[in-house]
Amino acid sequence: MALSEHLQHILETLPARPGCYLMKDSAGQIIYVGKAVNLRNRVRSYFHEHVDSPKTVQLVKRIADLETIVVNSELEALILEMNLIKKHRPKYNIRLKDDKRYPYVKVHWADPFPKVTVTRRMDQDGARYFGPYTSVWAVHQTLGLLRKIFPYLTCDRIITGHDPRACLYYDIKLCCAPCIGVTSKEEYRAMIDDLCKFLQGRTEPVVKRLRAEMMQASEGLEYEKAAAIRDQLLAIDRVVEKQKVITAEQVDSDVIAFARDKGDTCGQIFFIRAGKLIGRETFMLEGTEDEDSQNIVAQFLTQFYEEAAFVPQEVLLPNEIAEAEIVAQWLRGKRGDKVTLSVPHRGPKHDLLNLAAENAAEALRQFQTQRESDTGKLVEGMAELQTALSLPHLPARIECFDISHTQGVATVASMVVFTQGKPHKAHYRTFNIRSVSGPDDFMSMTEALTRRFQRWKDTQQAKLAPGKKPDESFAMLPDLLLIDGGKGQLGMAVDVLKEFGLSDRVPVASLAKQQEEIFLPGQSNSIMLPRVSQGLYLVQRVRDEAHRFAITHHRGQRNKLGIASRLDSIPGIGPGRRRALLKKFGDVEGIRSASIEQLKKVPGISEVVAKAIKENL
Repeated sequence: MALSEHLQHILETLPARPGCYLMKDSAGQIIYVGKAVNLRNRVRSYFHEHVDSPKTVQLVKRIADLETIVVNSELEALILEMNLIKKHRPKYNIRLKDDKRYPYVKVHWADPFPKVTVTRRMDQDGARYFGPYTSVWAVHQTLGLLRKIFPYLTCDRIITGHDPRACLYYDIKLCCAPCIGVTSKEEYRAMIDDLCKFLQGRTEPVVKRLRAEMMQASEGLEYEKAAAIRDQLLAIDRVVEKQKVITAEQVDSDVIAFARDKGDTCGQIFFIRAGKLIGRETFMLEGTEDEDSQNIVAQFLTQFYEEAAFVPQEVLLPNEIAEAEIVAQWLRGKRGDKVTLSVPHRGPKHDLLNLAAENAAEALRQFQTQRESDTGKLVEGMAELQTALSLPHLPARIECFDISHTQGVATVASMVVFTQGKPHKAHYRTFNIRSVSGPDDFMSMTEALTRRFQRWKDTQQAKLAPGKKPDESFAMLPDLLLIDGGKGQLGMAVDVLKEFGLSDRVPVASLAKQQEEIFLPGQSNSIMLPRVSQGLYLVQRVRDEAHRFAITHHRGQRNKLGIASRLDSIPGIGPGRRRALLKKFGDVEGIRSASIEQLKKVPGISEVVAKAIKENL
């Protein structure tokens, strides 16, 4: 690509040292931040003639200026990159979704009588923090449960122990009332320390201490205190029962896995403390399209643990990362002790990774389903398509066609319909291709489109059988005709529309899957919608639904052919008897399991034919 003199000068004078680079667009906006052991080699690699990643191609097209910051080591470069991404949130970087800070549980440990609150920032104020969590609702639900076990203060009283009476929370057992001296300062802080251990997943020391106190109270005839501790222990047991024991090793570890689909990436973390699964969190990531798994894992590690209140001694990863030693060194600095990054390939830890990946996939599916049902997003997607494809109207009705076959056998075409951005399954149709022999997708598409628009023409000219109602799906024309494939399939569609005089009435486009390029008639260059645009999400959903529907129908046709060929090979079985047998018994298995007497009850099946069926099946 041709570079400006300004960029060329920067590339020629780059230092061969570790550091970070900031790429800016023509408006001066930072669009990408990266780090390198050798800035000169790394930055110049973006401007090579052949770049594999479509994302990098789009990034380089927008670069108008470059800035570099030199540091002394790879570790410093890692930390600087992390802080720059956090500050500027560049468009082309991998980022944890949402600009807001995640919530934490804050225990005000520096106070004489520590309270427990929810906050979105960690300060160096002597408090203890737990998190981050992705849901404020989940945090408050957790604290609501813990307060029943550890009834901590929530009021603003100055605690002297000499107040005349306690508040209502003491009466309903949601406060241990240090204000009236029921609980001493030492006892209160011990309870809050237990709460902290509980949040860390360390329940055994808490239970052990409480049991000792209960026995001591009972032996001292303090039965009311012993009963209160007993109730506390029962509440803890109910919570601990829900914590799954993962391993006999008393080790703290985090298990990290990802699910990726259509440019979306979801990360799942399992928190294992002292061998128990105590919780999990789900994070959506942005800017991951066309990124390799190593980079996604590395970026997630640095961004998550920069905000995390706790770093475990072991982190299980789905794949290796290029800078494992540097990241482990940085984590060790945050933890104050050794941190191991490992990729298990077998055994219980590998099973845990698979379980985390399954949960990530389910969370991603739910996220995509929710997005697809968001009316505002659907309208946004249709509006983006109208602008990008220069459509005369909002594409309120989109029809998409796809072909499916097995080496030219049982070729079918699917037609799916989306109205207002949502599937309209009542208008889905399939075509069994009749005029094409062998695997010819172009001619198969031509037949399917010809039959579709011939049906439209027939409804317009009222060429229907007496008493037959017009098919609503064929009676309407689409606002956008979408073909799954490249320029060849698009050319076939253009010819069919011209044949029916619809070239000016039905806009048509094709979507090539390799780089999600959209081709329009008469345009040599493809259209590349932004990878995170609602317009691209919409055409991908339509295309994928057409593909799914075509494959489903093809499998049905292929199965029917398989059944027919097995029955037709039996002496005495023709099309009529085959239909009668399938109508009676459903499938080949039903026919095989039928007795000769049962087979003879089928019209046209004699004893000789029945015996032939049993012998051959």
